[in-house]
Amino acid sequence: MSGTSFSAILLVDGYNIVGAWRSLIELKTEKGLDTARESLIAALTNYSAFQGYETWAVFDAYEQPTRASKEVVTPYLSVHYTGYGQTADSYIERACANFRHDARKFTQRLIVATSDSVHRQTAIGYGAEGMSALRLESEVKQATQRVKHRQKAQKKASSRMFKALDPAVQAQLDRMRLGEKE
Repeated sequence: MSGTSFSAILLVDGYNIVGAWRSLIELKTEKGLDTARESLIAALTNYSAFQGYETWAVFDAYEQPTRASKEVVTPYLSVHYTGYGQTADSYIERACANFRHDARKFTQRLIVATSDSVHRQTAIGYGAEGMSALRLESEVKQATQRVKHRQKAQKKASSRMFKALDPAVQAQLDRMRLGEKE
């Protein structure tokens, strides 16, 4: 967990979420597991930045003869792949257990997102908050809509400012935007 100040740390059981969101199930069926995983990572990237969360997307390699690895996607999101023989559940539970001894527990929330209610209850036992896969999906969709709404409002305001400029200045800015010389 990094030194940047985040409002919460969100631990996501990656393949569990892929198996719970209808859109990701369909994507997995049509284009494969890798595509569904990448789509989840993209959604979590935007959501984490919007919420100000440090997010760990955890994917298990339980039956794959691989070593554990971590990929930092953005300052807000990292992707963790477990090693051979380790599940995402056990990885997340260990992170929750370690967080109990971390000073950040007094200033940051710890949230575990999974559709597995037993796993959520275990995380809650370690002091984390539980979030269902469907609640996470709903929050991701809401955040996406809010960002689109903000961008639309900013575009309108920018357009009004441009139209308020002198026509000669507007023409000069258009030429500059298009790379034309005066």
